[in-house]
Amino acid sequence: MPNPPLLSLTVTLSHWLTQLAQRMELDSRRAPCRRAQMLQDPYYRFASIAEVQEAAALGVTIDVNRATVDDWLRLPGLSIHQAKLLHGLLQAGVQFHCLEDLAAALSVSVAHLKPLAPILRFYYYDPDSVETIQTLNANQATIAQLTKIPSVDLFLARAIVEQRSAHGPYRNLVDLQQRLNLPATLTAELMHYLHF
Repeated sequence: MPNPPLLSLTVTLSHWLTQLAQRMELDSRRAPCRRAQMLQDPYYRFASIAEVQEAAALGVTIDVNRATVDDWLRLPGLSIHQAKLLHGLLQAGVQFHCLEDLAAALSVSVAHLKPLAPILRFYYYDPDSVETIQTLNANQATIAQLTKIPSVDLFLARAIVEQRSAHGPYRNLVDLQQRLNLPATLTAELMHYLHF
């Protein structure tokens, strides 16, 4: 006659293995959908390092020096504060050349970020290139700096600075548009040159 504790352990182990097999089968059925979503959805958030590796194998990449807050948030383990910090550094003109630069900016070890390396691309962008758009902080830019933006004449540059001085910093592009009563076409052009 079998030992009751051993029988109980055998039943529990058998039950656990059955559940594991069911989960693995379910995961294998979901995999094609998940792969399609990784390829098509630019906001897909990777749930694990395994998904990061799978996405990298599919050719999904994140351009570190063009990444938005949403791009950073796709990575598992990165907080909203870290994503905003990295995006703020990029907007300030900082370029990341390697994983060590990212680790230093986040005050974490390189080993902590190493699992994310397969999806990260470190492209260099020459700030003096004609193709590189230098954005200005709308809440700090001078009149002279603003007039260097295409479509911004001296009158608009003065209005931006005067409105900012009189009513405080702009919260975002929508706030700037509303406060200055800008047409949509001009706002669409400015969104490539201003940050807040």
